[in-house]
Amino acid sequence: MSKARKITINPISRIEGHGKVVIRLDDDGNVADARFHVTQFRGFEKFCQGRPFEEMPVITQRICGICPVSHQLASAKACDAILGVTIPEPAVALRRLLHMGQFIQSHALHFFFLASPDLLLGWDADPTQRNVIGVAGVNPGLAIKGIQLRKFGQSIIQNLGGKRVHPVYAIPGGVINGLDDSSRLRLLSEFPAAYDSCQAALDFIKEWLGKNREEIRQFANFQSFLTGLVDSSGCPDMYDGQIRIHDSSQHQNITFDPKNYLDHIAEHVEPWSYLKFPYLKDQGYPAGSYRVGPLARVNMAEGMSTPKAHDELLEYREKTRDDLSGSTLLYHYARVVELLNCLESAENLLQNPAICGTDIQQCSPAVNSEGIGVIEAPRGTLIHHYRVDQYGAITDVNLIVATGHNNQAMNRSVAMVANEFIRNGNVREGILNRIEGAIRCYDPCLSCSTHAVGQMPLLVQIYQADGHLLTRLQRHGD
Repeated sequence: MSKARKITINPISRIEGHGKVVIRLDDDGNVADARFHVTQFRGFEKFCQGRPFEEMPVITQRICGICPVSHQLASAKACDAILGVTIPEPAVALRRLLHMGQFIQSHALHFFFLASPDLLLGWDADPTQRNVIGVAGVNPGLAIKGIQLRKFGQSIIQNLGGKRVHPVYAIPGGVINGLDDSSRLRLLSEFPAAYDSCQAALDFIKEWLGKNREEIRQFANFQSFLTGLVDSSGCPDMYDGQIRIHDSSQHQNITFDPKNYLDHIAEHVEPWSYLKFPYLKDQGYPAGSYRVGPLARVNMAEGMSTPKAHDELLEYREKTRDDLSGSTLLYHYARVVELLNCLESAENLLQNPAICGTDIQQCSPAVNSEGIGVIEAPRGTLIHHYRVDQYGAITDVNLIVATGHNNQAMNRSVAMVANEFIRNGNVREGILNRIEGAIRCYDPCLSCSTHAVGQMPLLVQIYQADGHLLTRLQRHGD
């Protein structure tokens, strides 16, 4: 009798959105195939068509409640390009500050609330305890610092945009309002506590790394192409800069203007997932798949743009060089290094009184038929590309979000972890949690990720009660 089995993890826990993992075992009980399926569909690329381009920063931020600021800023930058304007410096500083608030709250949410149950309690802990309540029970100080740090990031967003989630702030040509000096000083007074919370996260993750080096070494550890925005010094630039493609095996870089992204990046569609698979054109699919986000940005950086984070980067590299550098688990460590960089960047912005300037908008009629806005979202590179008609109405939208860039890498990580830990049909709950954990490392935002134009490929299979396939209906994508 065949021992082949299908194991389904549905839904994946502690991520944003809905997805599942399907693992197929062969007759010997070993992994024959493992895939990460994104099961939800959001059609923003299609239903934004016909809308005035000025509405896009408000519409597209509704893609997600975790990273609305990222979509708003990428959209505003695309609209700036359609207007053909260079926005005033105070508006740039305010957008950057809003962005740093987004990074702080998002990275704190993921590290302290979504990742820490695995790191603090262990992969094999009781599933009912693997959550923020369990973390609070074992280490209440760490949980409280996570809450405080996320609250601080949200406070920055609220001071600028009026509310913590879905603020209306960045608009085509600038921002809608400035920052008063009393708010600037009040936010500055909160940084000591924020740095303290970040230091607690750094101390925790470095201690964890020291105790779990072997696990890190074998956990979806692979070299890949890395992609992200860098400034003129080669440091990660979350708001602006050039796109860098880093070949981690050859230690070579290609850098290009974000507006030329289509010369380098294409997207592949598989029939079993609503999420597309971006890849590098000159490498082809799937060889040209790459990773984005904290691990990619930190690993390919020449340095960090702020002194404390730069020192942490040097220590990170000393601790993870050679045999650990490609481990997917290092996303957690890299995320905290970035968190410190964002705190320092936000403080630097607020220390300059010029951020309270009143020159915050540049008005102009639309002069260009398309605009491209690219930023680094917490999860990685985010691309908004719009085309408009002579009246400024949207005719075409292309969105490539961080989770999409990482799609093939997440599938590869799932397969590697499954193959490492599943043997002879032995599948413990803790092993399944490790497989989920491989996806959580990337902090995917599945609500952001599925925006394909036209008909998605669809496969419907209807089975009888005895498991016999009765009907198979398939629609291929455009």
